[in-house]
Amino acid sequence: MGSATTICSDKTGTLTLNQMTVVETYAGGSKMDVADNPSGLHPKLVALISEGVAQNTTGNVFHPKDGGEVEISGSPTEKAILSWAYKLGMKFDTIRSESAIIHAFPFNSEKKRGGVAVLRGDSEVFIHWKGAAEIVLACCTQYMDSNGTLQPIDDQKEFFRLAIDAMAKNSLRCVAIACRTQELSQVPKEQEDLDKWSLPEDELTLLAIVGIKDPCRPGVREAVRICTSAGVKVRMVTGDNLQTAKAIALECGILSSDTEAVEPTIIEGKVFRELSEKEREQVAKKITVMGRSSPNDKLLLVQALRKNGDVVAVTGDGTNDAPALHEADIGLSMGISGTEVAKESSDIIILDDNFASVVKVVRWGRSVYANIQKFIQFQLTVNVAALVINVVAAMSSGDVPLKAVQLLWVNLIMDTLGALALATEPPTDHLMHRTPVGRREPLITNIMWRNLLVQSFYQVAVLLVLNFAGLSILGLSQDSNHAHAVEVKNTMIFNAFVMCQIFNEFNARKPDEMNVFSGVSKNPLFIAIVGVTFVLQILIVTFLGEFAHTVALSWQLWLASIAIGLVSWPLAVVGKLIPVPKTPMSVYFKKPFRKFKASRNA
Repeated sequence: MGSATTICSDKTGTLTLNQMTVVETYAGGSKMDVADNPSGLHPKLVALISEGVAQNTTGNVFHPKDGGEVEISGSPTEKAILSWAYKLGMKFDTIRSESAIIHAFPFNSEKKRGGVAVLRGDSEVFIHWKGAAEIVLACCTQYMDSNGTLQPIDDQKEFFRLAIDAMAKNSLRCVAIACRTQELSQVPKEQEDLDKWSLPEDELTLLAIVGIKDPCRPGVREAVRICTSAGVKVRMVTGDNLQTAKAIALECGILSSDTEAVEPTIIEGKVFRELSEKEREQVAKKITVMGRSSPNDKLLLVQALRKNGDVVAVTGDGTNDAPALHEADIGLSMGISGTEVAKESSDIIILDDNFASVVKVVRWGRSVYANIQKFIQFQLTVNVAALVINVVAAMSSGDVPLKAVQLLWVNLIMDTLGALALATEPPTDHLMHRTPVGRREPLITNIMWRNLLVQSFYQVAVLLVLNFAGLSILGLSQDSNHAHAVEVKNTMIFNAFVMCQIFNEFNARKPDEMNVFSGVSKNPLFIAIVGVTFVLQILIVTFLGEFAHTVALSWQLWLASIAIGLVSWPLAVVGKLIPVPKTPMSVYFKKPFRKFKASRNA
């Protein structure tokens, strides 16, 4: 997740609160002054709206027996519409008991609408549709006016289209409710035929268009800004109207201005779906908002982005989102609204469904990656220095200054305590000012190579000087007990080497920053580990002489050891002034081999 270059996010519930309410209504051929006030509507129109809402829903309205407040259940959209219809005067249980559903077409994310066939008594069949406003409107040939009279819609169609656009531009989700009658004789009698029957969806009568407000989550705009500054492109993929999607994208900061809102930056799922594979790959780079999209469109977008080399994170909550979640590099499902299928197909579950939490995932992902790099830099520095000093000493004099037990202690510092200290570094704001790590970027960067080589050269140089000229430098050449003098020199080499690692541990915290102490107080475990390492080193040198092949050092030699380690701090600052090429070091190493291979093949 720390390497993600783009996040394809849902709108509803992730960028928005998923707390929907109907705030605008067009019914009876005009806009209602109060969205849920039925006083200006004919009872016949209110009855048809109530029946359409009560029967064509997956929600429920529960009246407590003790007369308490009505409880409405269902998806946020269903709850908003049921609540609105209840305020209009809908008697949910009565309508359900007086009419029966004989066939249903559940809401379909491809068609963006759902419908039911309702039998009234023994003779009347009404077909109710509810769905995306502009799609349902296109199927309507008439509307019911405020007097309950059916009127041709041709003259009013443009008015309704403009109303939908106006609501969408105000970030409202537009839903249309329509119906039509059907002759009972045209309805299949047998259950097998009824199951195969397609509900008629032409010649509908428009009853109402509602605008549902779903406010943006607090903090989403800031989260999007952080992502953008971190080099992560946020794309919104929603099933909503393109105008609604655009308005929410502007509100969230995904689109910076109206001038950006042109195709293909903002595109309909249908348009993207109809492009060829090559065209989709080209267009996918430019897409910021996709409206009226189906789960399959989301999958096609993820595939196109991945082919372009992006590391793609996708959010999803529905069962239909499972293919896109599985296809993405990182699938993020929603803990509250997500289905079990979506959760199973994802890599990470966002417990609060909040986009700001997605940013936290990016932050922590980068932190884990950076901590691994810090540990590798620290470990390689120790390895290079220990290896060179022992190999050179063994080849020149036949003796090694760092004994087996001492190297085991160094290994403990490096592998266990060092890893624990550096791996527990908390995330910092600095991490979100970097660009994402590319899919094929090497783990050891040029900055790490520079730091590693600077510290290694220093440590090797100091230890070799101590190894070959230590007796005279430390004033031990005149010591009558030569064996004791050599032991003091070797202990000094061991002590200085460990001090270098303790001080270099601070340098490893901030490979690309000058101030290696920033935030150190926020990591008490790091300070504790450094302190424990220092105390244990004193105990090993002073009291474990025979076991660790050491002798007690004077306070002057202890100060000298600390001074040698301390030099690594200013040296790190000087080293960071050395510029490094952007081309990874591995490329330079591979070139000679490629030339050699090419010459052999020729």
